[in-house]
Amino acid sequence: MTAVHKVAVITGAGSGIGKATALAFLKDGWSVAFAGRRQAMLDEALAEAGADAVRGLAVATDVADPQSVAALFAQVSKRFRRVDVLFNNAGQNAPGVPFEDLAYDKWKSVVDTNLTGSFLCAQAAFRAMKEQQPQGGRIINNGSISAHAPRPDSAPYTASKHGISGLTRTIALDGRKYGIACCQVDVGNAMTGLAERMAKGVKQADGTVRVEPMIDVTDVAKSVLFMANQPLDVNIYHLMVMATNMPYTGRG
Repeated sequence: MTAVHKVAVITGAGSGIGKATALAFLKDGWSVAFAGRRQAMLDEALAEAGADAVRGLAVATDVADPQSVAALFAQVSKRFRRVDVLFNNAGQNAPGVPFEDLAYDKWKSVVDTNLTGSFLCAQAAFRAMKEQQPQGGRIINNGSISAHAPRPDSAPYTASKHGISGLTRTIALDGRKYGIACCQVDVGNAMTGLAERMAKGVKQADGTVRVEPMIDVTDVAKSVLFMANQPLDVNIYHLMVMATNMPYTGRG
């Protein structure tokens, strides 16, 4: 299915999973708003689309700032007139430290970006999808395998991703009457700046440090695009994509 004339907003689109997904959507015929903190990175990412870049828009956005999110969706509305998909992908982590040594500002920074940022963008997209004609759309939240099983020393990231699961479920329920579907993709060990340390060695539940297998971000992008291309009466409510041999079932 080619999604001609459909519009996607993708956060964290300057690098990693967000960038790969935004480029995949453009290639598939979507119009795409690339949102992220750094304008230069967004511009570079959009330029990689070549001729498809004509259907792109790069907007520097702090997802944790309500005014910045409102400005993003105002630009999307002005340029594209509607929102068919939001991919809530922007996120950050805190350095792994013992729980008792975790600084408040590190906790707050991760929760503000991962959870509050996803809430703000989802709320703005929800409002647009409710008011537009034809009504409806799809919100795809990037969770994590950490939403199911934590890593050691990961309280802020893990808590925020559990929050994402709750946000997904409530939006999926509240959006039904407006034709708004909400779903979640949980990613394990994709090769991004946030996760590349895992390819060098990461702390396990037993205290050892081991190298873990990784997957390419383009494989994650294919999964998100597949979710987005379903008709609105079909919802891939939850999809997990991970390296076959990563120690997910062995955590704990």
